[in-house]
Amino acid sequence: MSRIAYVNGRYLRHAEAAIHIEDRGYQFADGVYEVCGVRGGLLMDERLHLERLERSLGELRIALPVPLSALRFILREVIRRNRLSDGMVYFQITRGVAPRDHPFPPASVRPALTVTAKRLNMARVTAAVEKGVAVITMPDIRWARRDIKSVALLPNILAKQQAREAGAYEAWLVDDTGHITEGSSTNAWIVDSEGRLVTRPAGSEILNGVTRKVLLAAARQEGIEVVERAFTPQEAKSAREAFISASSAILIPVTAIDGQSIGNGAPGSLSMRLREAYMKVCELS
Repeated sequence: MSRIAYVNGRYLRHAEAAIHIEDRGYQFADGVYEVCGVRGGLLMDERLHLERLERSLGELRIALPVPLSALRFILREVIRRNRLSDGMVYFQITRGVAPRDHPFPPASVRPALTVTAKRLNMARVTAAVEKGVAVITMPDIRWARRDIKSVALLPNILAKQQAREAGAYEAWLVDDTGHITEGSSTNAWIVDSEGRLVTRPAGSEILNGVTRKVLLAAARQEGIEVVERAFTPQEAKSAREAFISASSAILIPVTAIDGQSIGNGAPGSLSMRLREAYMKVCELS
């Protein structure tokens, strides 16, 4: 079956979907996006994703192109038309189409909305969870507003590519003070020697991941002590456990950092317990 995409009011075959050459997302990366997991045909944590979408749009002074109720319908219709059971739905809003000029276009220019869906390689995700993955550390060269889920991801792409070339799954980015911010497309976590769950606090330095929020709630529900603070690469390498989180895979254990094994080099028990606890807190709709 052909994949179906939504582009500015129309459902189109994915191969035929297109945007205008002067869409500001293409010209300036002037837009934001969200990625919602789909399980059993249902959206995961849709409410939290839409709340973050509205926040990102507000920070960039971009209006919603359709009411939230319409957006919710469109997301489900894209899932339905693609007969998607397990995967993800990607939705992006840009400032719209206007002649290329740096200042905002006139208010009459309508923001652009695109939505796509795809299946996940669940076997690949399962293998990563069962075996754990390696990460490398590298300097964080991104802009100062990482809390906005902007489509401007070139530094993230460079970091991810460097990780792949090093044989690693992810890159953990290190700020000017020598502390880890997050991964190129994930949030970073460790379990310290006292068994406490440690992750950097939300702020402009990181994207406050939806999965991050749900995992924090799950940890507290499980009675796991949580400490939100920055940590260094050295602390991470000496941690009892480490893992990454993202909407696409929920939680994947990290078993090596810069070639150094974490703990016993296998996925940790608290990480796996927390992954299972996630589904008790996650909202499906």
